[in-house]
Amino acid sequence: MKAIVQDAYGPADVLRLRDIDRPEIGDEEVLVEVRAAGVDPGVWVLMTGQPYLARVAGFGLRRPKVTVRGRDVAGTVTAVGAGVTRFRPGQEVYGTCESGSFAEYARARQDRLAPKPAGLTFEQAAAVPVSGMTALQAVRYCARVRPGQRVLVIGASGGVGSFAVQIARASGGSVTGVCGAANAGLVRSLGAEDVIDYAREEIDRDGPCYDVVVDTAGNRPLSLLRRALTPRGTLVLVGGGHTAYRFTGGMGRMLRMPLLSMFTGQRFRPLISTERAEHLEELTRLVESGAVTPAIDRVYPLAAAPDAIRHLTGGHPGGKVVVSVTGTA
Repeated sequence: MKAIVQDAYGPADVLRLRDIDRPEIGDEEVLVEVRAAGVDPGVWVLMTGQPYLARVAGFGLRRPKVTVRGRDVAGTVTAVGAGVTRFRPGQEVYGTCESGSFAEYARARQDRLAPKPAGLTFEQAAAVPVSGMTALQAVRYCARVRPGQRVLVIGASGGVGSFAVQIARASGGSVTGVCGAANAGLVRSLGAEDVIDYAREEIDRDGPCYDVVVDTAGNRPLSLLRRALTPRGTLVLVGGGHTAYRFTGGMGRMLRMPLLSMFTGQRFRPLISTERAEHLEELTRLVESGAVTPAIDRVYPLAAAPDAIRHLTGGHPGGKVVVSVTGTA
């Protein structure tokens, strides 16, 4: 099969389109013929090996253990392991994979897949898993947004942020999004009642008025984030890996949060996202009800996956960046 492969850590230039063997599946795994794959900041982390803490965490000290990039996957089941009971060959699925989704075939655990939502294209479905599950956990499980609460989403036009705006709105929150002027229209169309243009105003523009702040950007100090929160508000920190420090990434701020929580009525919730089929199924219900629609910025062919990563990290996409694998030559 064809796949986007890297043999060493580095910038997007280390990625190559190569022919490699199809992955072999275990008893609890599924082989998916990939139709589309999402691009998220975690792809950048695994490509560059930064922050270095990620290497220590098991991704490979000198070179990546998994050489094919990509986590989000949408496609068709072609084979199932002996212990798989949830899926059958020919079924359309989406979720996250183990072997890298920038490829014609990918290996995935059955507990990290769900049936593809009705009405979504493969490109739309591939945009959902990593960013959608992260946003779902940030808004509903960490912040526990309730009807009538004021919610600030920083990085509202990005992958996680675009889902967070919609999920917070579906949870009954009144949402203000923080983004650049070029994406303000998109963020309003996703359900934000107000937009802060970060180039002209800061997030504490209106004082400590937000019950919940979801920060997906990772580039503001905790002191500034706290100034936008009510005295008993909740701050959820999400990611920030590709904009943060080389050694600890977004973990630096997260490690300070428990200590800070001891001296204030504000709640601080660092998010370590997990990937579960039940989260995907909850997202499916939101999508099929019309409450959530994946926002896609651009779709790239498989051979141009390095350009997709450059676009994600070098600019400010309005929604998700997706790699299409259909019809790869």
